[in-house]
Amino acid sequence: MKQDRRRFLKGLTAVSAAGGVPAGLIPAEAQAQHATHLAQARPAGALATQLQAYTYFTQPEVLFVEAAVARLIPADELGPGAKEAGVAYFIDQQLFGEWGAMGRNYRQGPWGEGTPQQGYQSPLTPKEVYRAGIRETNLYCEKRYGKTFDALSSAEQDEVLRGLDEGKIELATAPARLFFNLLLGNTIEGFFADPMYGGNRDKVGWKLVGFPGVAAVYTAFIEQHGVPYPAQPVSIVDIQQNLAQLDEHGHPQHVLTARKE
Repeated sequence: MKQDRRRFLKGLTAVSAAGGVPAGLIPAEAQAQHATHLAQARPAGALATQLQAYTYFTQPEVLFVEAAVARLIPADELGPGAKEAGVAYFIDQQLFGEWGAMGRNYRQGPWGEGTPQQGYQSPLTPKEVYRAGIRETNLYCEKRYGKTFDALSSAEQDEVLRGLDEGKIELATAPARLFFNLLLGNTIEGFFADPMYGGNRDKVGWKLVGFPGVAAVYTAFIEQHGVPYPAQPVSIVDIQQNLAQLDEHGHPQHVLTARKE
């Protein structure tokens, strides 16, 4: 499950200011709700720089999610991973909000298996999928390894995540692939979303891929095709807290850094 992050990000071609990532990085089953999730995302205000208290997850669930996201986007020589970026907290905040309860989604069924193009096809809300998925995956781990997921070795955790991804682990309530696809899609979102949503702490995701954050005025760079734009990323939180210089039109004035050869 652990992959070199250079390969993980190889297909990354664009990241929106809202924190979106290319749909190709997200399993097909999760693509439709990914777009809906970004539209319904619950801001965490300026909490990205403050002590963060989990709202929805219980302590055992926190341990599970922190361990899982650390395997999906691990820390390496390129920088911090999803755990260090606060992705588990990002997921917690989204589950506690409207998206977690599918507040804007049609909920009357029928609940057929559907196709990837049809999007989310489950009577369970995302928060219910997480609660059941974590509990039942931990039960599987205790039966197979004698420990909960967070206490397993990295290799064992990878084996479990791979089993969920491939549907080889049977969960009683939520389909394993549904649970895994939500977890993976939310991990990617939390790693690249604006820090105002609780993840991407210290903008580590943006720094990793060279994304400048909130759009500035780029007229001076229009003719510089294919040239890197090495700027210190600016988030919505930076603007809210008056940590970024703005021009007369309210656009951030990016601070350029030395280009890496």
